[in-house]
Amino acid sequence: MLGGRPLFVLFGSSIVQYGFSNGGWGAALADIYARKADILLRGYIGWNTRRAVQVMDKVFPKDSAVQPSLVIVYFGGNDSIAAHSSGLGPHVPLDEYIGNMRKIAAHLKSLSEKTRVIFLSCPPLNEERLRNSTSTILSEIVRTNETCHLYSDACVALCKEMNLKVVDLWHAIQKREDWITACFTDGLHLSEEGSNIVVEEILKVLKEAEWEPCLHWKAMPTEFAEDSPFDLVSSSGDTTVNPSEWTIHRKLPWD
Repeated sequence: MLGGRPLFVLFGSSIVQYGFSNGGWGAALADIYARKADILLRGYIGWNTRRAVQVMDKVFPKDSAVQPSLVIVYFGGNDSIAAHSSGLGPHVPLDEYIGNMRKIAAHLKSLSEKTRVIFLSCPPLNEERLRNSTSTILSEIVRTNETCHLYSDACVALCKEMNLKVVDLWHAIQKREDWITACFTDGLHLSEEGSNIVVEEILKVLKEAEWEPCLHWKAMPTEFAEDSPFDLVSSSGDTTVNPSEWTIHRKLPWD
C-alpha cells in the first residue's frame, strides 16, 4: 500500500500472470480501481497448487506491515492436467488440490481481519485450438474440459464449505453463446472478451458482498478528488471542472 490506498493482490498461474496482456482482466481492474486501490500481480505461469503452497508464506508474509484488502486467487488449470508417465509435470490429484486450496485460503484469511478472499474456479477450454497451439518443445499435454469441470466444481464446493466468495468461471464463460471461439487467445488463456467476463463476475461479487468496508469500486473513495482551481477550466470560463470521477474513456460501462 503506497500512500494509504488499499492493496488488491491477484495470485495464481498464467491466467493471472497474463492478466495485463491482450486486454486482460488484471489491466481492466487496474483501470476500474485507478486512484482507489493498487492492483498487484503475483502470477506464475505453469504453476500448480503444490508450488503455491510452497511460497505462500513468502508472497504473503504474516508479519508484513501492510496486508492486502483483497486477494483474488486462481489455481487449478495446471493441477487438472493429466499425470505424465514420468511422474514429472504439474498434475495434482483432485483430493490434494482441494487440500492445497484449503491451505491457501486459511493462510490468506489469517493475514488480517480485513483481508477478503475471492477464488476463481477453472474455466472451460477450446480443446481443439489448444491442441493445435501447443509448442513442439513440450511433451504431450492432456487438458480436457471433463477434468476442468471436476476441478472447478471442487473449488466451488470448497468455497461453499469455507464461506469464501467464488467466481464459477466454468459456468460464467459458457453463458456466452460463442465462448469457444471468442474467449481464448490459444484455447486456454483468456482473450479480452474472456477477461471481460471475469471482471464482470468479480465486480458482481464485490458489489453483493456484505463486507465492511465495501470493496466495490463505486463505494470506494477516489484519491485527491477534491475540486481545485488547477482543474480544467469550464466553458463559462469562471470555474473549473473536476475530472476525477470521469469514466468516459472506457469501452465498457462497468457496474
